[in-house]
Amino acid sequence: MHTERTDVLVVGGGPVGLFLAALLAERGIDVRVWERRTDPPVGSRAIGIHPPSLDAFAAIGLDTAVLAESTLVRAGVARSRGRTLGTLTFDRASTTHPYVATLDQHRTETLLRERLKASVPGALRPGTALTGLTRDPDHVEASGTGPDGAPVALRAAFVVGADGARSVVRDLLGIGTTGRDYPDRYVMGDFADPEHASARSEALVDVGPDGVVESFPLPGARRRYVALVPDDAGFAAAEGTATSEPDPTVAHRLAALVAARTGVSPDPASCTMLSGFRVRRRQADRVGSGRVVLVGDAAHEISPIGGQGMNLGWLDAAELAPLLAGAVRTGVAGPWPGYAARRQGAARRAARQAEVNMAMGRPLGPVTATGREALLRTALALPTAHGLARLYAMRWA
Repeated sequence: MHTERTDVLVVGGGPVGLFLAALLAERGIDVRVWERRTDPPVGSRAIGIHPPSLDAFAAIGLDTAVLAESTLVRAGVARSRGRTLGTLTFDRASTTHPYVATLDQHRTETLLRERLKASVPGALRPGTALTGLTRDPDHVEASGTGPDGAPVALRAAFVVGADGARSVVRDLLGIGTTGRDYPDRYVMGDFADPEHASARSEALVDVGPDGVVESFPLPGARRRYVALVPDDAGFAAAEGTATSEPDPTVAHRLAALVAARTGVSPDPASCTMLSGFRVRRRQADRVGSGRVVLVGDAAHEISPIGGQGMNLGWLDAAELAPLLAGAVRTGVAGPWPGYAARRQGAARRAARQAEVNMAMGRPLGPVTATGREALLRTALALPTAHGLARLYAMRWA
């Protein structure tokens, strides 16, 4: 069996792995990406692209292409029981991108694939699954199966595990994780936008007593609704899926829940995506071993509430790429002082913020809900509210 050689093998061709590969290619590093999926990207899934990520995209000229297709969210509005509690604007959150961009994940992935293909044709290997790693002092031997089931082998100076929360790379390294599961359960769906035209550039968060409903504008006059749901509310069919052919019964159920909590009625017939998820937090005990490194969800999984997980992975990649490129050129492997501490520290901070977001959106009795509303109204009215905007825009990351 022929053994291919490359500088860096990235395992996982999702948004984080593709971005890292494109960054390395931009620096002249020979790179391959093994992606077990054979089909092109589909589905909406993660949508938020924060200012630091847009800044990082500029390194490969991707920021312009992403922004050309995105909707720009310039403010977030907090509501409860039909009343507006306050507005948080992003105009001071970033000097380069005073907004959060929203774009369906499949489009972001497609743009990343195209950018990588333009730099290194054939770098992405769909249908290739990693099955083994053998580490030597000056290289790593990777083995796997190709699209036809035949064995494949590759020798790389470095391997990066960008293969998600259930990382095969992490398992092969024997790296454990610590964390916890949360009781919260959410359902999200994309609908034709029923909000008033003036709200098309606003994210909306309703923190009423029955549980939170968040919504975000999307390209094509669509809006995503994310709702905290009780376990017995009949949403089990949506859990673990992100289908473009949503169950009509679940779409009606979600639309009715949104209407009951917010007074806004999405059209169930316009639903183009449904997904249900529970929440957990995990952090790898180490971000790698020798010439193998973990990034993104393989290194740190956080709650999707707040939309920061994918962006954390992109920022991992932005910091790791120059370190890897330097190591390839010098032949000297890490560790790189401070890298692991900085990236895992950023993940812990994002996870704590997500926990606060979840706590603020849980059901409360009428009296306690009134207290929460007063707290939010005061926080959003303070002169320091722009600091909250920077926090939500990940300007600390």
